[in-house]
Amino acid sequence: MSEEIVGAALKDVRDSAVIETKFGFDIDADTGEQLGGTNSRPDHIRRAVEAMLRRLGTDRIDILLQHRVDPQVPIEKVAGVIGELMSEGKVLNWGLSEPGLGTIRRAHAEQPLSVIQNEYSMLWRGAEAEVLPLCQELGIGFVCWSPLGMGFFSGKIDAASRFPQGDFRAVVPRFAPENLGPNMALFGVVTDWAARKSATPAQIALAWLLAQAPMIVPIPGTTNPDHLDENIRTAEVTFTEEELTQLNAEVAAIRIQGARLPEGVLAGTGVEAPRPG
Repeated sequence: MSEEIVGAALKDVRDSAVIETKFGFDIDADTGEQLGGTNSRPDHIRRAVEAMLRRLGTDRIDILLQHRVDPQVPIEKVAGVIGELMSEGKVLNWGLSEPGLGTIRRAHAEQPLSVIQNEYSMLWRGAEAEVLPLCQELGIGFVCWSPLGMGFFSGKIDAASRFPQGDFRAVVPRFAPENLGPNMALFGVVTDWAARKSATPAQIALAWLLAQAPMIVPIPGTTNPDHLDENIRTAEVTFTEEELTQLNAEVAAIRIQGARLPEGVLAGTGVEAPRPG
């Protein structure tokens, strides 16, 4: 459904847009039924891509991501079918979402990766330890999902916020009542910098990400046109070297409490694909 909407919206400006979409979960390519678990078998990938192209009304996918690593399929087989699709012009670039470090190296050796997509924000800086340095080493771009911390930097969350059933944040440990209060100290830092820069807290959070490395691209999600315009205007917010050093120090001084994702979801991140044979 979402790909059909995107395809219709971009129909007249397709050549001016970059379309990123994903495969990896076991979803019926024709009906959209979620069958559960992952599925990166080469035949499934090819069917999924053909269905994506049909729904998007386009002849190519600019960036195709594996989301997530399939623990049953060697990444070399995945890279092989992606290479075939690239040779056919149906896929222009590819990447992985939340993969293991070894899987990144093996995939890149088989079919060079353009991007890794992992969670990264002021609220979750785990990527800085190993994934970001590896991307810099290999010349791979880095896309940050949840760059606004699932709305943490929107200004609509405070220590008393509680999330209803069905809201994913209701099961995310860092948003649990006992953790949310202490974590709001980070929002205090961002609010101070927003006032200093005549910006919004969301713009500070996004500008901070853009300042960390030139190959970083945040992908904030929104359904509000005003928020979209606000996010775009983040490009106007910059930091001097001294300001960035100070901001980094203030962010690092706050210890975020609670895991970034529920245990069951975390189990699907950092997965290493099996080796061939």
